[in-house]
Amino acid sequence: MMPVLPIVVSAAAPASAEAEKVSLRYYDDIVSRYHGRPALQQEILAAQAGYPSDDLAPPAGILLLARQGRAVLGCAGMRIRPGDIGEVTRVFVEPAARGQGVGRLLMQNLESESRALGLTALRLDTRTDLIEARSLYASVGFIEGEAHNTDPYANHWFRKELR
Repeated sequence: MMPVLPIVVSAAAPASAEAEKVSLRYYDDIVSRYHGRPALQQEILAAQAGYPSDDLAPPAGILLLARQGRAVLGCAGMRIRPGDIGEVTRVFVEPAARGQGVGRLLMQNLESESRALGLTALRLDTRTDLIEARSLYASVGFIEGEAHNTDPYANHWFRKELR
């Protein structure tokens, strides 16, 4: 019997090969869900280009990857915004790893990193069709509230006070 490797969460450079690969899988997933069909490569690349990730690195933010052995199971990012607020983005868990606590682990680590940076709140937005994401955010203490941006793809806005 093979031992089960632990899931380890750590920071990664957004431009690293691992981060780029998981970013493409993230965009493939959300674009496919949005259209209700498999996303075309050009749609995936256009979505990725529309939401750059260069600010998901210190000192402007952080990108976390969840790994089990050499496999990347998911990611979560955070941008530092004015007023000591962290804006959560790019939360994704590989379909085969869903339901195993990877998303929760990523969110807990993101919250710990945000507290260490002295942030007072986290906020995020998501879409109506991302039901699992909305459930995760509520389960880790985010409260749905007023819009904090005008992203055309956002339907739900959440916030969590860290103090």
